[in-house]
Amino acid sequence: MPESKNGLTYAQSGVDIDAGEALVDAIKPLAKATRRPGAEASLGGFGALFDLKAAGYNDPLIVTTTDGVGTKLRIAIETHRHDTVGIDLVAMCVNDLLAQGAEPLMFLDYYATSKLDVDTARRVVAGIAEGCKRAGCALVGGETAEMPGMYEGDDYDLAGFSVGAVDRDKVLPRLDDQREGDVIIGLASSGPHSNGYSLIRKVVEVSGLGWSADAPFAKDLSLAQALLEPTRIYIKPVLPLMKAGLIKGAAHITGGGLIENPDRAVRDGLTAQFDFDAWELPPVFKWLGETGNIERRELQRTFNCGVGFVLYVSPRNVDTVLAALLDAGEDAFVCGQLAAK
Repeated sequence: MPESKNGLTYAQSGVDIDAGEALVDAIKPLAKATRRPGAEASLGGFGALFDLKAAGYNDPLIVTTTDGVGTKLRIAIETHRHDTVGIDLVAMCVNDLLAQGAEPLMFLDYYATSKLDVDTARRVVAGIAEGCKRAGCALVGGETAEMPGMYEGDDYDLAGFSVGAVDRDKVLPRLDDQREGDVIIGLASSGPHSNGYSLIRKVVEVSGLGWSADAPFAKDLSLAQALLEPTRIYIKPVLPLMKAGLIKGAAHITGGGLIENPDRAVRDGLTAQFDFDAWELPPVFKWLGETGNIERRELQRTFNCGVGFVLYVSPRNVDTVLAALLDAGEDAFVCGQLAAK
């Protein structure tokens, strides 16, 4: 094909290959910091390899999950606070792995935007790397896509993909072992996590408050800071209890809240029966409910209401599990039981 001095370039169409390469260089040290046995976190190849034998598995099953951050990103974008949404991205994926009894091994991200801003993307990926460190998994790759015409201005979107493993005899839930009277242990959330933010943004609109206003429910924080509190990652305190055989089932409380999520890990004939008086509804949910005039059941089926993860435990193991969680720094408490439908 002949050379043309006036020929179009990819950059003229809105895609900057040089910026993409600069981002890869900027995040290589972040990925390297997430190395773990079985994975070498090097970026630039077409795929990532993992050695399950080196990670200590004997009869492993692979578990995969994918998720995003939802419209919580809208707050990050509008307030230029990009440092913690990457933690949310990892948390939403790896906590789902944990509900199956699986250990997170690898994580990949997808970052799409209209025009790549290297500093913004680096801050987002730094949060992803921090989330991977909290979860004990390796950040092994991802994809950055500039798509002018699909996104506008500073908008970007995120998707995460996690790969985990669990030995065949440790898969959760153990439905055949579940009994009426098994105890539900709740682990406290850090706030709304990454669910219900379309409703949250509507409540903020009704309140008339700006993102920089003092949060009515959190001391010394702006509304944006309080609502961008990242999702808790429960891997390190909970996984050892699962490997020890002390947990019969688990549920990550995401969209659908405490109404729809818990029974996904409960056998037919039983249901998760919560004692909603067993814990104090955190201030953020009280404010959302009162300001938005949200009915109690709607609050419970939209938000985690202060319980980010639940475990189903035999009554004889409750004290052992609670003690281990409290020793690990978790706010854990009995909040119900499995009951006959």
